[in-house]
Amino acid sequence: MKSNIVADKSKHFALRIIKLYKFLKDNKNEFVISKQILRSGTSIGANITEALRGESKPDFYHKMNIALKEAAETEYWLELLYYGEFIDKASFDSIENECSEIISLLVAITKTQNN
Repeated sequence: MKSNIVADKSKHFALRIIKLYKFLKDNKNEFVISKQILRSGTSIGANITEALRGESKPDFYHKMNIALKEAAETEYWLELLYYGEFIDKASFDSIENECSEIISLLVAITKTQNN
């Protein structure tokens, strides 16, 4: 498969989410939100990958919209982890910035659906 910026970024992001999950589980004894963010944070890239292999344009946009929803959910869990004091500001800012970048890309992609 050719390189694709949103797919590449989402894969890198998923790997960061996996590391965050391990940290939360092993160091903070946090098991509920960590599983939620693991699911939503890794689902972004999975849906993007499915979209890129989609059967049709509607299928492509449907999967990209799901990826966007998963990214927004992940952003929510990140905020809870930060405000709940499970992660520090530097960690939050770094990973949340990456999530926001992916959201911006997905918004741009899904907006073209109507054009």
